[in-house]
Amino acid sequence: MRGPSCYRSAPFHGSPMPQGHVLLLLHAHLPFVRHPEHEEFLEEDWLYEAITETYLPLLELGEDLEKEGAGARFSIALSPPLCEMLADPLLQSRYVRRLHRLLELAEKEVGRTADLPEYRRTAEHNLAVLGRARATFEDEHGRNILRGFRRLQDAGRIEILTCAATHGFLPLMSRPEAVRAQVSVAARNYEKHFGRRPDGLWLPECGWTPGLDAPLAAEGITHFCLETHAIAWAAPRPRFTIYAPLRTPAGTFAFGRDIESSRQVWSATEGYPGDPAYREFYRDLGYDGEESYVKPYLHADGMRRNLGLKYHRITGPVPLHEKQPYDPAAASARAKVHAANFLFNRSQQARHLRGILGRPPVVLAPYDAELFGHWWYEGPQFLGELLRLGGRQEEVGFATPREVLAAGGKVQAATPAASTWGNRGASEVWLNPANDWIYRHQHAVEERMTALARDWTNADGLERRALNQAARETLLAQSSDWAFIMNAGTAVPYAHKRFKTHVEAFLRLHDQLRSGRIDEGLVTQLESRHNVFPEIDWRAYAPEEKR
Repeated sequence: MRGPSCYRSAPFHGSPMPQGHVLLLLHAHLPFVRHPEHEEFLEEDWLYEAITETYLPLLELGEDLEKEGAGARFSIALSPPLCEMLADPLLQSRYVRRLHRLLELAEKEVGRTADLPEYRRTAEHNLAVLGRARATFEDEHGRNILRGFRRLQDAGRIEILTCAATHGFLPLMSRPEAVRAQVSVAARNYEKHFGRRPDGLWLPECGWTPGLDAPLAAEGITHFCLETHAIAWAAPRPRFTIYAPLRTPAGTFAFGRDIESSRQVWSATEGYPGDPAYREFYRDLGYDGEESYVKPYLHADGMRRNLGLKYHRITGPVPLHEKQPYDPAAASARAKVHAANFLFNRSQQARHLRGILGRPPVVLAPYDAELFGHWWYEGPQFLGELLRLGGRQEEVGFATPREVLAAGGKVQAATPAASTWGNRGASEVWLNPANDWIYRHQHAVEERMTALARDWTNADGLERRALNQAARETLLAQSSDWAFIMNAGTAVPYAHKRFKTHVEAFLRLHDQLRSGRIDEGLVTQLESRHNVFPEIDWRAYAPEEKR
C-alpha cells in the first residue's frame, strides 16, 4: 500500500512554511459522444466548444506558467471518456473543420464591424483567440492536446487525476465487480495516455459510500476528493475536519471540498462570474446574426445554435436584448481584481485556520473545468492571474494533492460519511423519479456482465471481440451523465436514447455469446460506433477469485 512516504522524492513548490496550502483542482469531463454514422451531430458540439473555450486555454495557461517559471501549481482531472475523445482522429478532424469554419466567420466579422467600434474590438479579439486555438491545436500539438498535458505533468507543472471509466456513479452500482471495473479500466486507460499509473482519482459526482476506498486502493489510487460533509461527518470526527488529508481504512487519502472558496466562484449571488463586465453567455451570433449570413456556419439542418462568437456583456439584470457591448480589456481588468481578491481571502482564511488548528490548513478548491472559459469566459484569465500572484507571495502555497502528501506530517484517520455533491448532497440528483427507472436495467447488465467474465476466463477471435464490446456497452450504460441529464431536463431524449442503446447492445451481445451464435457484423458495427477503450479486457468484470 502506498502512503505519504511514497511521495517524498517529489519536490514541494512554494514557500516552505506557508500559512496554508490551496489546491486548485479542475474536473474536466464530458460524456462519450461520437457518431461516425452522421456527418454532423449536435451533441458532438459539446466537445468542440469545450476544446476551444476550456481545454486549450487551460493547456496554454499551464505552458505559459511554465515559461514564466511560476511556482504555483494546479491539478486537473481528465476523465477517461474525455481523454478518448480528445485522442480520437475522427473527432480531431471534425474539430479542425469546425475551427476553420469559425475562423472564416471571425474574419468576416472583423470586416462587418468595421464601422462599429464598440463591436469591432470584440470581433478582433475573437479572431485572435481562434487563431491561437488553431495554432495550439494543430501546429504545436499535432491535434492531440493530451500530449501537452502529459508533458506538463512529466515536467512537474501540474498533476493529472483520472476518474471512473465512464463517470459511473459508484454508490448506486449493484456489484463490487462493477465498481472495480470502473476503476481498473480507468487506471489502464490513464496509463495508455499518460505513460504512468494514476495516483489520484476524481470520484464521479463526489459519490462516496464507506468501503469504496478498497477498490481504489486495489488499483493503486492513493488520493481522491470528497464533498465537505463526507469529512465533517466522518467517524470518528476528524480533528482538522476538511483542512487536512484524511486517511481512510484502506490507506487511501481523502481531501474535502472547502465551501468558502467554492462559493466565491459558484454562487449566483456572490460568485465572480456574474460581474456585469464579463461576457454574456446567452447572446451569440448564431442567434443574433442574419439568417442568410450565419446559415453556412450552422449544421445542415439550418437550426439556430451557439457559434461561440459573442459581443455582449452581462450588463446586469436586464433582458437579453438590452445587454451592452462587451469590452475584452475591461473584462480582463475585472478578472485581475477578482484574482487578487480570491488570493487575499485565501490568505486571510489560511492565517485564521492555522491559528485554530495549529498547522497550515489544506484548502481544496475544486470546480468543473468547463466553468472556466465555457460558462465563465474570463475564467482562464482569472486562474492565470491568481497563479501568477500566488507564485509571488509566501502567505499561501498553490500546490497539488500529490505535493501535499509528499510533504508528510501527521495525518488524521477516519471513515468518511456517505455523500455526494449536488442538491442535498445525498445522491438525490442521480436517483429521483426522473431517472430511477434506469437502475433496474443497469443492475441487470452488471449482473450479466459479471457472469460473462466469470464464465469466460479465456477467449480468442470473434468471441473475444464480443466480450470486450459487451464490457464497453456496460461501462457506457453506467455513465452518470444520463441520470444527470434526465434530472436537469436538458437533452432528455438524447440521454434516454443513449442509455437504451447501450443496454440493448449489451443484451444482444450477451444473448449471442450464450447461444454461441455471434453476429460479426453487429460486433464490427458496435466497435466502430462505440470504440471507447480499445485496450479493454472484459475480465475487468471478473469476480475476485477469477482475477
